[in-house]
Amino acid sequence: QTEPQIQEVLGIDERGHDYFLQLTDARPDTGGLSGATPGEAVSWGKIDPDMLPGTVVCYLDNTVSLPLLTAYALARHAPRPLKRLYGRRQAMMDRLLDEYRTARGFRDRQPIKRDLNLTDAHLGWLGSAYVLVFSVAALPVGVMSDLRSRTVVTAFGVALWSTFTSVGGLARGFATLLVSRAMVGLGGAAANAASTALVADYFTGARRAVAMSIFTAGLALGGVVGILVAGQLEALYGWRVAFMALGLPGFALALLSARLRDPLKGGVLPPIREQLRELKGSTVSLVRLFAPVLVGTALGAAAAYVLGRYFGADSAMDAAVFSICLTIGLVINIVQLVRKTHAEPHGGVATGFHAAYEELGIAIRLVLHTPTLVYVFVGGAAISFGMNGLIGWSPAFMTRELGIDVPTASVLLGKWGLVAGIAGTLTGGFLADWLQLRFVWARVVVSSIGFLAGAPLAIWLLTIRDLDLFVPVFVAAFFFLTWYNGPLTTVIFDVVPASVSTTVAGAYLLFIHLAGDAVSFPLVGFLSDQFGIGKAVLILPVMSLVGAVIVLPAIRTVGRDMARVRPT
Repeated sequence: QTEPQIQEVLGIDERGHDYFLQLTDARPDTGGLSGATPGEAVSWGKIDPDMLPGTVVCYLDNTVSLPLLTAYALARHAPRPLKRLYGRRQAMMDRLLDEYRTARGFRDRQPIKRDLNLTDAHLGWLGSAYVLVFSVAALPVGVMSDLRSRTVVTAFGVALWSTFTSVGGLARGFATLLVSRAMVGLGGAAANAASTALVADYFTGARRAVAMSIFTAGLALGGVVGILVAGQLEALYGWRVAFMALGLPGFALALLSARLRDPLKGGVLPPIREQLRELKGSTVSLVRLFAPVLVGTALGAAAAYVLGRYFGADSAMDAAVFSICLTIGLVINIVQLVRKTHAEPHGGVATGFHAAYEELGIAIRLVLHTPTLVYVFVGGAAISFGMNGLIGWSPAFMTRELGIDVPTASVLLGKWGLVAGIAGTLTGGFLADWLQLRFVWARVVVSSIGFLAGAPLAIWLLTIRDLDLFVPVFVAAFFFLTWYNGPLTTVIFDVVPASVSTTVAGAYLLFIHLAGDAVSFPLVGFLSDQFGIGKAVLILPVMSLVGAVIVLPAIRTVGRDMARVRPT
């Protein structure tokens, strides 16, 4: 079936800001095709699954990280591999398990909808709960990580998402399932931010970009493993058992994560009971610190749910109300933080609530006074705008402009995107670290060169209507467009002190998502309504190219900023 036919069957119009297509396993026993809208529902079961072959296209993460990074580190640290690798391997396992469960959340929607009597609007909010909480929580959990311990926060995140993944299997209604998905997002944000900082500390100097590239090279494989395992469990025992079973391995990994050594905190590990007590104190302080944005998020979610549930508001209205409430909360929070950081003198040992303010204030001032970070933040938002927009709109573009059906488009994007993405990510990391031995600005240059080469290819790609030519150009474009994954993240850790690195990384994630892909989906949809999708998507590689150009001036500043943080 073509996408217009699918839209007709699903009963959704071509309002671009309200629609993009996402596929999952289309076998009959898993429910068939899903059509997703950013702020609304996924409509399952309205497509005859027998019409579609099994395909998998989804946002995926880091399964391949563990074996590749372990092999790399063994080669570099052969004399004492086991002791030095324990923490690195554990961080890889945490990221693997995170995406293992995240993939689980994008399956089984039709059985869940049927068993719990959910509506399409309910399903839409279940998908949004994870993404929204993950993005908003990245900054506060970064503060918590730097104040206490990255290992404690990593263990907390693993335990949290494991617990609520299993709780999802016990759900008896929408509210329980919504809370469980939101808490999985919170756990994912905690473990993601903290474990990334740990990897940055474990791998320093000329090896860091390679480590980060390997850490992200499993972007496709991790989710595939999660989907395959979840599919087998679901087929044998049902979706509830699948949820509960996938939550169990995380508890063992949480205990192991708690015993990791945080290089920033030294080699002495406090008892787990003391770690939990410190974590509780940090959590209370952070809730007070970020109260305005938390209240705004809660009010926005409640208002959007009421409008959709009782007044029949469409997803555009839901998203607008939620965004307004969240924005108001963020503005109030930022104003309070700025006033607080200016009003309080610095120095001495800060604790609790004041320590959280101090930590965030340091991070904010550091970003604003570090030119390299300003370039990376702004350029990263433009890159996120383009890259995530391309990922989200590619299936729709191929079905409408190339005249192929959705399953064929999905197979092509998934298969060749996997190959080109892993190859490009690893190439970018190895090239950046090799050049870093000679040029201090190598990681900045490699990140930008990837887009300078890949964006023109992507623009050409979006003008091609011959499938035989489309595939090789797609592979070439995606290969170059993924060079930045490891090097650009590494630049952030290169120019910030380790004591606030997780906070800065969390701020980066929050900023690029709010200023990047949160804007690109509705904007491309609006342009598609006005000019057609063939012209609308051209803005996406252009924005990626703009992001690369914005990052490029960091060539002049990165050496100075690195020297200020780690003088030699």
